[in-house]
Amino acid sequence: MQPLVFLQPGDDGTIKRISGAEETRRFLAGLGFVESSCVRVISRFNGNMIVNVKDSRVAINKEMARHIMV
Repeated sequence: MQPLVFLQPGDDGTIKRISGAEETRRFLAGLGFVESSCVRVISRFNGNMIVNVKDSRVAINKEMARHIMV
């Protein structure tokens, strides 16, 4: 298990756990980042990421990506 921030463009993963404060977990869940969801990294730029999750493209910063364990 590793943070999403370590995946490279084209890599897939299954979300195993969301860490952080309750507010952070709720924010990420609202974007579709929930346990057992599949996620694919589309691109990275300066640590920020664009990922596919639940048939949507979402941009997140590296701090949020560190809370998503795949």
